[in-house]
Amino acid sequence: MKEATLKIKIEQVQETLKRFQDANAAVLVNPIGLNVAEVSDLRNQLYQEGIEMKVIKNNILRRAATEAGYEGIQEHFVGPSAVAFSKDATIASKIIYDFAKKNDKLKVKGGIIDGKFMDAKDLKVFAGLPNKQGMLAMLLSVLQAPIRNLACAVKAVAEKEV
Repeated sequence: MKEATLKIKIEQVQETLKRFQDANAAVLVNPIGLNVAEVSDLRNQLYQEGIEMKVIKNNILRRAATEAGYEGIQEHFVGPSAVAFSKDATIASKIIYDFAKKNDKLKVKGGIIDGKFMDAKDLKVFAGLPNKQGMLAMLLSVLQAPIRNLACAVKAVAEKEV
């Protein structure tokens, strides 16, 4: 019986390790106090963006995080823990912090963004940033501004001469 339990735990650690490795972001929360409807609402919001949230035992999380090489997060694996795994580095933290604004029972413990641990305070700042597509659009806008201004100046000179 012990061997079967050990085998199951090893499989759970490997599965969690794979989730950590496949995700660009993992946000750790304490969902205690949320009722079933609230947890379902949060999961649905995350699911619509392709994000999976799982409640995982702390021992499993500790072992998987250690194997993945994440430092600083192990101390946050206390009490109930749920992890949202996301391919997009910003969207999971945005959804979770937006949800936490409306429902103060959800506590954010921290997260891993692109392999680096962030505590709850740093993660909140990160959640306020635009996503990758938003940042690229802002960069393109800045790059286009000089050419756009030159085109407007040339057009104004051409109209003035006519």
